Amino acid sequence: MEFKKKTKIKLAIPTASMPDIIFMLLIFFMTVTVMKTYSGLKVRVPDALKIEKLDVSKRHIATIWVDKEQNIMINDITVQEVKNLRNRAYELRVNDPLLIVVLKIDEKAQMGIVNKVQQELRKGNALNINYSARPGEL
Repeated sequence: MEFKKKTKIKLAIPTASMPDIIFMLLIFFMTVTVMKTYSGLKVRVPDALKIEKLDVSKRHIATIWVDKEQNIMINDITVQEVKNLRNRAYELRVNDPLLIVVLKIDEKAQMGIVNKVQQELRKGNALNINYSARPGEL
């Protein structure tokens, strides 16, 4: 009795549709990705003679806007009273120990509101503060 040899079966994963799948995944991630941007309040920051740019990623930055009508926003969230700024700053600081608070204050804002914002940030343990300005002329 003679036995026949079985033919070897080639096992391979078909890769013909691989570029189509990659292209669909690329389109999907491009459409669902949302870049985080803040609009804030309309402020005109004061001039400064010397400006340094921060060398940190934007995810470690919280921005506080104060306009000339004493409206306050932190990361696009309106703060009704200056006292509420302390709790919000503390929450952000606990979640991100590398947090830098950027103050964008209108040049016509009263110094009293700026002082209150600084005091509330101090009480909220958000001590790493940066002030925004635009380049001025000599």
